Amino acid sequence: MSPIITDEHTKSTSKRITIDPITRLEGHGKIEIFLDDSGNVSNAYWQVPELRGFEKFCIGRSVEDLNKITSRLCGVCPGAHHLCSTKALDGVYNATPPPTAVKLRELFYSAHYIHSHIAHFYALAAADFVCGPAAPAAERNILGVVAAVGVPVGSEVIKHRSYAQKVQEIIGGKATHPVCGLPGGMAKPITEDDRKKIEAMAKSCVEFSKFTQQVFADVVLKNKTYLDLILNKDIFYQEVYNLGTVDKNGMINFYDGEQVMIDPDGKEVARYTGKQYLDNIVEHVLPWSYEKFCYFKKVGWKGLQGGRDSGIYRATPLARLNVAKGFTTPLAQAEFEKYKGTFRDLGVKGPIHFTLATHWARVIEMLYASEKMLELAQDPEITDTNIRGKLDTPGEGVGILEAPRGTLVHHYKADENGITTFVNLVVGTTNNNAPINLDVSKAAKALIKNWEVSSGLLNMVEMAYRAYDPCNSCATHTLPGQMPMKAVIRRPDGSVYKVLQNY
Repeated sequence: MSPIITDEHTKSTSKRITIDPITRLEGHGKIEIFLDDSGNVSNAYWQVPELRGFEKFCIGRSVEDLNKITSRLCGVCPGAHHLCSTKALDGVYNATPPPTAVKLRELFYSAHYIHSHIAHFYALAAADFVCGPAAPAAERNILGVVAAVGVPVGSEVIKHRSYAQKVQEIIGGKATHPVCGLPGGMAKPITEDDRKKIEAMAKSCVEFSKFTQQVFADVVLKNKTYLDLILNKDIFYQEVYNLGTVDKNGMINFYDGEQVMIDPDGKEVARYTGKQYLDNIVEHVLPWSYEKFCYFKKVGWKGLQGGRDSGIYRATPLARLNVAKGFTTPLAQAEFEKYKGTFRDLGVKGPIHFTLATHWARVIEMLYASEKMLELAQDPEITDTNIRGKLDTPGEGVGILEAPRGTLVHHYKADENGITTFVNLVVGTTNNNAPINLDVSKAAKALIKNWEVSSGLLNMVEMAYRAYDPCNSCATHTLPGQMPMKAVIRRPDGSVYKVLQNY
C-alpha cells in the first residue's frame, strides 16, 4: 500500500507517514513515521496492532496437548514451537529423552531450519538485493527474484524447501504443525528406508546451501552499492547486547545448550539455562503495541535506546554468530571464518552490529543445518527404537531453543492431574521487538529528509525490520492490560476532525 500522509490536527504540528501493511513478514504490522515542521523524521515506530491470546487459552487444557496447540502459533515456524514445547513437557514430567529421541528431534529441527531460512532469504529478503531496494513494488517479490536469477534457480529453491518439508513430514507426521514430540521422547522411530530418503535429500541440501553462499557472495558482497549499504553506520547499525545458545565448547547449537548474553563490546555478562531465564530477561509492555519489549534484567529498561547502558538486546542469526565461537560442521565453520575475517579486514573489532549482515549469518546457518541434517541421517543410532523415557508426576518445565528468528522460551506449570495452570512464551521476535524499533527509527531518520519521501526510501526503512525475519503471529500473544483502541473521525473531505484513543 502506498504511504498515507495525514495531518492529525492535534496539538502537535507533526505530519505522519503510515506504512500499512508492512510486507514480506509473517503476521501483521505497520510503521508509523512522524515528521517535524522541516520534513525530517522526529521518530518512527514499528507497531503491531493484532492480538493472539495463546498464553491464556492454553490454561485449563491438558498440558500434553500444548506442543500441538502452540505449534499453531505460526505456519512458518511450527517446528520451533513444537520442539520447544516438547522440551518444556520433558521438564513438566521430569523426563529424560533417550539419545535417539534427541537425535531425531535435532534431525527434524535441522530440516525446519533449512525450510525457514530458504523461505526468508529467497522469498522475503532477496528481492531487496536481487531486484534492488528502489525497484517497483510489483517487482520486489519472489516472482521478481525468479525473473532476475532464472527459472532453473527458482526451481532449485522450491525443490530444496520441499525436501526440508518432506523430512519434517517423515519424522513429524506432518510437514506443518508436526505431532511427533512426546514428553520424554518421540512418537515413532524412523525406518532404514526413511533414513536413506532423508540422507539423499540432506546431501542435496548441502549442495544447495553451498550454492546459496555463492549467490550471496555474487549478488551482495561483490556489489559495492549493497556492501556500502550494509556497512553504513548511519542507517543499518545498532550497538546492543546479543543473546544466543551455545554448546559446552561455545559452538552454536540450535536445539540445546546454555544461553549466553554478551555486551556490545563482546564481553560475556550472563550464562543461564531453563528457569534461570526469568533472572536474566524481562518482558516490558508499552501501550501502543501488542508485542512486548524484552530487555536484559541486570541492566534494566531505559526506554527505546541502544548502547551498553540500555538493556536492549538482539537474539537473531547475527546475535548467534556474535555470541558463539563457530560451528561444529566443517563447511559452515569455513564460511563463519570467512564472515568474521571479512569484517575484521574492514576494521570491525568485537561483535558485528551491522543489521543487514544478519542475512549473511542466516545463509551460513542454513549451510550448518544442512550439514547437521546429513550428519544425523548417517548416524547409526538414528533408527534405534528406544525413543521414550519414563515420566514423573506433572509439575513445572521450561524449554529453550534457538528458533530461526531468535531464542525461544516455553514455560509451563501443571497440576497433579496434568492440567495446565500457567503458560509463558517468549518468542524470537519478542526478544527482537525493541531493536527492530531502534533500527526502523534510525533508518527512517537517515533516509527521509526535507519532505522527500519515495516508495524506494520507505522500502529501505522496511529493510530494517526485514533483516530480523520477524514473526508477529508468534510474538503478539498477550494483552497489554487493555486493548488499545484508536478512532480517527474524518470530515467528508477526508481531513481529520477528531482523534479518540484510550491509551
